[in-house]
Amino acid sequence: MSNLQNIWHTNDIAELGLEQHVFELENAGLTIVPLEKTGVPMETIDRAIEKILARFTERTGGCPISIEEGPMGELEFDGQRKSRFPGMEDDQPQPTQTTLGQLIKLDRSLRDLVVNPVANALIDYIVGPEGNNAPQDPDKAPPKARRLSNGGTSFIKWQGEYGYGPNLGLHCDQNGSAHPWGRTSLACNAMWTFTEYSKEGGALCYVPGSHKALMAPSGSGEAHLAVPVEAPKGSLVVWHGATWHGAFPKLTPGLRLNATIYYRHLMVMSQENLRVTMEDEPWDDCENPDVMRELIGFDDRFPYSKPGRKFPRFVGSNVK
Repeated sequence: MSNLQNIWHTNDIAELGLEQHVFELENAGLTIVPLEKTGVPMETIDRAIEKILARFTERTGGCPISIEEGPMGELEFDGQRKSRFPGMEDDQPQPTQTTLGQLIKLDRSLRDLVVNPVANALIDYIVGPEGNNAPQDPDKAPPKARRLSNGGTSFIKWQGEYGYGPNLGLHCDQNGSAHPWGRTSLACNAMWTFTEYSKEGGALCYVPGSHKALMAPSGSGEAHLAVPVEAPKGSLVVWHGATWHGAFPKLTPGLRLNATIYYRHLMVMSQENLRVTMEDEPWDDCENPDVMRELIGFDDRFPYSKPGRKFPRFVGSNVK
């Protein structure tokens, strides 16, 4: 990074008291920020939980669900689930996890988590500035390169033997990006824990320092290096796109619930076409509509629907 870029990052991080978390991101590839440091009221977390559980019941056709008991009804999954993770048999036990996407459409509480200044400062730090070669105004911060890749996903997980296999599903989120990788995180996560995270409770796991390898795990033999992400309800967990991570099976009753906000560098293709899917949604009903607009990419140059540069016109022509 240039000196100017370092100054702006240092200012953001220092103002929010995030120096220790930047140190952990640089060295371990993951950091856990407590609720009190993010400034998010527990009421916001609880409302987001309520909205996600209500949506689960709606999407399943009426299955009740609670944090304490998990799904309170029989569920069926269409088709045979073949794991994308190495070392797992095709015939797995009945799945005990599902995902609910497009969270920012559900409620303002979830949109407020997306624009949270602490989450965005840490994501901005590992993704870096836009990198435009044009001279920057010394009085303005360089353009930010972090964007949303999708509208947020909740991983809803309950007790059962289903898991990610002997290697714990270790992978890294920027695996589809071209090599060589560098310091910049090309795709990364800010995950909000909606329940307490523990190893027995099916917590996220990761391999500390694995982002420095600048390559994906092989898929066999790395699980012994993984450690659980143990954190209280309401914590913010941020990790680099090259950090190897997976999850332990959930051995305890009830739910393991989260809201995972998936970010990307603006030059990486998004998973969801948010400029279309969010155009008529209440995206600006949040604590910081300007940040949400930027994260969605409404004003980005790419992808364009028509060329932005004017074509020269023959002098005297009536062509417009």
